[in-house]
Amino acid sequence: MAEVRRYLQSPNSSFFLFGPRGTGKTFWLNRYFPDALTINLLRPNVLRQFSAYPERLSELVSGNSDKNQFIIDEIQKLPELLNEIHFLIDKYPEKQFILTGSSARKLKRAGVDLLGGRALNISMHPFMASELGDQFDFSKAIQFGTIPLIWFSKNPRFSLSAYQTLYLREEVQMEALVRNVGQFNRFMESISFSHASLLNYSNISRECEVPRKTVEGFVDILIDLLLGYLLPPFRNVQKRKLISHNKFYFFDCGVYRAFRPKGPGDNRQNTEGPALEGLVLQHLRAWNSYRENQNQLFFWRTQSGTEVDFIVYGDDGITAIEVKNSSVIHPADLVGLKAFSEDNPEAKLLFLYRGEEILLKEKIHCIPCEKFIRELSPGSPLSGLSM
Repeated sequence: MAEVRRYLQSPNSSFFLFGPRGTGKTFWLNRYFPDALTINLLRPNVLRQFSAYPERLSELVSGNSDKNQFIIDEIQKLPELLNEIHFLIDKYPEKQFILTGSSARKLKRAGVDLLGGRALNISMHPFMASELGDQFDFSKAIQFGTIPLIWFSKNPRFSLSAYQTLYLREEVQMEALVRNVGQFNRFMESISFSHASLLNYSNISRECEVPRKTVEGFVDILIDLLLGYLLPPFRNVQKRKLISHNKFYFFDCGVYRAFRPKGPGDNRQNTEGPALEGLVLQHLRAWNSYRENQNQLFFWRTQSGTEVDFIVYGDDGITAIEVKNSSVIHPADLVGLKAFSEDNPEAKLLFLYRGEEILLKEKIHCIPCEKFIRELSPGSPLSGLSM
């Protein structure tokens, strides 16, 4: 197994590093900061020590004057430690404090802004195809996602199941984020059918027999745990009646498939279509994040149902992207892109599909989806892709 070099670059100042479990934060930190003093708050004895006496951190920093980097792993376990870190950043501006986390929930409640902008906020994502290079397998990615922990597992199906249990047990039950775990389990099954779809709280509430307000709270938990992502609608031009609901996605298409119940009524299109769309989005999110969020990501949909899956809008211009899990391009597949182009004539139009040919249909660039994600890298804007 060849080493995978990640696109994430280390800032020179102190920073927060967020990312779901298994995305490679620890491996990346060990590579960039091999001599750092690390405090792992996942270890119960370490958590107890710093909970009882947060000032211990100052003593460690003072006692290790030869160290220039200090890693506090899983900072969300002890948000109260941020006060001490705030003091240390001001006292030792030449030192670098690196705070990792797989959940933003407790930090939001405690107030990450306690650091007053003294620490940058960066994110680690699942593998991008271009990071993996020759190790990337398109079919495997659609089936199991690209979380490093899963990608290099000898049994990715089993590892995904274990990953699913990890979040329900450790992040939800142990942190007492929900009172009724049974309700949350039913909610997780129900919302898996909303992946790559408009988020309708009322429908989910009826399906899992959980009150709507509780469902809204559960969605917030998924977002805070970095398991889920809400894609907002694009409303730059008011020429048409547009919807205002967000779309929901799991952060990784393999995680989506792990949570989605399977039965004899399922067919390949029911699961693989949303998985493919999610795979494209997780690549776009990583690409944009590693480009320092120069763009914003949206979708576009009119009240009549005409839709474009993704709109990339920002410093790199405006690009509309439609994704179809089909090897054949039908005229109806291009309706959404054409409608969007009428309102936004300056937009670049991309149609990603499972075929093998690169085509130009009127103004629409039709590109094999595998080719698109293999070539996507933070070093280039979308316009830099070969077409």
